[in-house]
Amino acid sequence: MSHKPSARIPKLRTAERESPDARTRLILTGEVVFAETGIHGASMREIAAKAGSGNHFAVQYHFGTREGLVDAIFNYRMEQMEPVRGRMLAAATAAGRLKDARSLINMVMLPQLELEDAEGNHSYARFLSQYLLDIRSTEFGDFGGPLPPNLARTLELMRARLDYLPGAVAQRRLISASLMFLNILVRHHGLVRDNKNGESFGAALEDTMEQIVVSICMPLRLEKTPAPLGRDPKAH
Repeated sequence: MSHKPSARIPKLRTAERESPDARTRLILTGEVVFAETGIHGASMREIAAKAGSGNHFAVQYHFGTREGLVDAIFNYRMEQMEPVRGRMLAAATAAGRLKDARSLINMVMLPQLELEDAEGNHSYARFLSQYLLDIRSTEFGDFGGPLPPNLARTLELMRARLDYLPGAVAQRRLISASLMFLNILVRHHGLVRDNKNGESFGAALEDTMEQIVVSICMPLRLEKTPAPLGRDPKAH
């Protein structure tokens, strides 16, 4: 297993278009509002108003339901990261690293580093954390719908790398690792990037990526299902 430092990824501009259309404004505004108030607690009217729409039912008009807007945000960001993942896939292919766990995990995680607003905040990371906590599928790489080609290919390669794990275990580890990565963006972004606690953002990120590689790739060592906490396994 190779543990080389994170490669620098191409800059992904997320200032969006200078004058996004109404649908895109709702997506970007919805992401921020969901990040601040929760996916299930945000008001659709509030999102419409903050997006500058005079129609209180603009979200319903463009996306049908709250869930439709949530899916649109996820898909919008996944598509936005596709060119970066494509270049990373091409580089890994050329270097013969398509079976290297760290390279594959880099491709999944690192493009999200550039999804920040002008103030350096990661509203998408907060949104995605909530999105992932709602995922109930035990199928590896299933996030509720079709994935763009480069991400789908990356996850296909990762599943092949983790072929010694049951699918449900691999999926659980992938989601847990994703939440670990998002945590570094949400909780540590400003503090460690400003180096106020003696640790640079790069150092904290590298340590987190190493944690992720180990946690995803470790062998499955459970021999039997443990008894629930507080219950005597010998009791009947």
